[in-house]
Amino acid sequence: MEKARAHVIIKGRVQGVFFRSSTQDEAIRLGLTGWVKNCPDGSVEAVFEGDKKVIEEIIKWCHKGPPWARVNEVKVSWEPYQGEFVRFSVVY
Repeated sequence: MEKARAHVIIKGRVQGVFFRSSTQDEAIRLGLTGWVKNCPDGSVEAVFEGDKKVIEEIIKWCHKGPPWARVNEVKVSWEPYQGEFVRFSVVY
């Protein structure tokens, strides 16, 4: 099991559509740690840590998101695993 960390920016209609809470639910379900937040430019930013294959799963999920979201772009930067989180949370 390869541990990894991904920094993800999701663009499109992703605020006001429960994107953060849905991402948190999905990350917890998958056993990932990290955070998700809204950005001033209307995008959503997230950091996921855990098993690389599982992170790839949530990135796939981010391409569609919750039912009311319309995702135009997902940017992913892979980073070295740091193990700094104990849970997955929404950051305000």
